[in-house]
Amino acid sequence: MTTITLPLQAAYQPIRAPRRAFFFRKHSVLPGFSLALGYSVIYLALIVLIPLAAVFLKSSSLGWEGVWRVVTHPRVLASFKLSFGASLIAAAINVVFGLIFAWVLVRYRFPGKRLIDALIDLPFALPTAVAGIALATLYANNGWIGSVLASLGIEVAYTPVGVLVALVFIGLPFVVRTVQPVLEDLEAEVEEAAACLGANRWQTFLHVILPYLTPALLTGFALAFARAVGEYGSVIFIAGNMPMVSEITPLMIITKLEQYDYAGATAIAAVMLFFSFILLLLVNVLQAWTQRSHERI
Repeated sequence: MTTITLPLQAAYQPIRAPRRAFFFRKHSVLPGFSLALGYSVIYLALIVLIPLAAVFLKSSSLGWEGVWRVVTHPRVLASFKLSFGASLIAAAINVVFGLIFAWVLVRYRFPGKRLIDALIDLPFALPTAVAGIALATLYANNGWIGSVLASLGIEVAYTPVGVLVALVFIGLPFVVRTVQPVLEDLEAEVEEAAACLGANRWQTFLHVILPYLTPALLTGFALAFARAVGEYGSVIFIAGNMPMVSEITPLMIITKLEQYDYAGATAIAAVMLFFSFILLLLVNVLQAWTQRSHERI
């Protein structure tokens, strides 16, 4: 009896799939790249691109002079200044305290940690109107916190400071939940190694931890700012909505809509959308630059 032995390499030749004509195809567990890409583009167009394009098309019915007259009205300019200024300040405050919250939740163990971790997400789940009423009740001159501040000569409710408090409240979870998983991936041994090399706590934070967390902090800043600019429900109850003082831009848009001035409302919305997009683009560019710098290091 003769046994024919074939080389393993010849007996088990892999079956190669024919190459695709287009070069951008990538292997994936889920099949149907072209179909999935088509659905994604159509969904993005229906949900995002077409509504945003409709805003600019509707505002263009006023013409350049009409749009300029609407957006340069003193009352509208004051609302722009308050909305964008308070949103930037609130996002910056949330970056600082969001980092502290994330650091405490990741690096320390203490009783009630899970409760505090759950309370961070409360602004996500809480209806905005409920948040606004609660903040207005607390920070009014006869409220628990407002009465103490009023005795010190500080008024919060129905002032621009109240707007800032509301924006800080709704923006904090964005920073914490963005920084927390990145901080969990940063091993504590890195800090110990820096200490062994002679670095003090400030040097370790400034040269080791902060560069690693900067992209996440910028992302949290962008998310908190984007949420704060368009926030309406939690702000109007504590703002007071006084023209030229504590009137936010979303309220101006609602006022135009109630007056059936749809073109004027879309003109204000288009300007708001344009400047928000420019600021978010700058943040994303800075984030990409910090990531490349961190990779080169």
